[in-house]
Amino acid sequence: MRMLKKILLVSAAIFSAIGSFAQNITDVKINEVMLFNETNYIDSYGDRSAWIELVNTGYNTVNIAGCYLTNNIQNPTKYKIPTADPITKIPKQQFLVFFADGRSQHGTLHLNFRLDSTNRFIALFASDGKTLLDSVTVPLMEVDKSFVRLPNCFGKWQVSELATPNSTNDLFESKVSPAEKFVKVDPFGVVMAITAMSVVFTALLVLYRLFSFTARMAQKPIKVKLRKSKTADTEEEVEVEVPGEVFAAISAALYFYENDKHDQESTILTIERVSRRYSPWSSKIYTLRQTPNRVVFHRKLNKG
Repeated sequence: MRMLKKILLVSAAIFSAIGSFAQNITDVKINEVMLFNETNYIDSYGDRSAWIELVNTGYNTVNIAGCYLTNNIQNPTKYKIPTADPITKIPKQQFLVFFADGRSQHGTLHLNFRLDSTNRFIALFASDGKTLLDSVTVPLMEVDKSFVRLPNCFGKWQVSELATPNSTNDLFESKVSPAEKFVKVDPFGVVMAITAMSVVFTALLVLYRLFSFTARMAQKPIKVKLRKSKTADTEEEVEVEVPGEVFAAISAALYFYENDKHDQESTILTIERVSRRYSPWSSKIYTLRQTPNRVVFHRKLNKG
């Protein structure tokens, strides 16, 4: 019996150690705060008030039930986070927003104190009421501006024009375009001008070299090996230099041939009527009729 009790106690200790390792309350940090909320985050009652964003920087779910939030370092247990609400479990790398509106009767996420121009201190204590987990004093800011860590979770505190409740603060960096970042580095555009001119002149130099090489290759004659037969049994190889113009003409001819650019004769026959004043056949007949007479006449003369 005693052995069984010892085993149970050891098992409970082991599971307790595993549980404390699985969820470390020290991973929870204050990530963003807004003092004056007029057009920003709205609670489930449709009201706007100051709010505090907590973030779980770890990679395990952390339950902050039993921890304390306060705006007075002398009273660390001012608001105890309820232990019977599952909403107090913050998943890994996720957020939880509390409203500092002094209306704790509205639910777990509504604190029993307010934040304003005179109350700008926030602290998060562990469930023992003594271990300070995180704290921040918010500077006076304009309406709807927030005080954030940038980069998210571990960066320095700074005032931001935009607020991201229940979301990562790294969205702020995406609001700044690369052009705006470059303007900060080179406000007068000297580096930009030098870079642009370097790119242009480099491209022109490359094109000049390419065209020069192409022109030299086009003008250079090409040697072609031809076989010249000396006798019936022996052959001799002779190198003949062929100008580039010949290859250009051959290439053009092949191109036009492949693309049907050569002339094509029409296969349509056209017959037209031609009017004449006389018949060529009748003139030939007349000639044939006169020829025998002339022959006879010459013969008669010869006889006489």
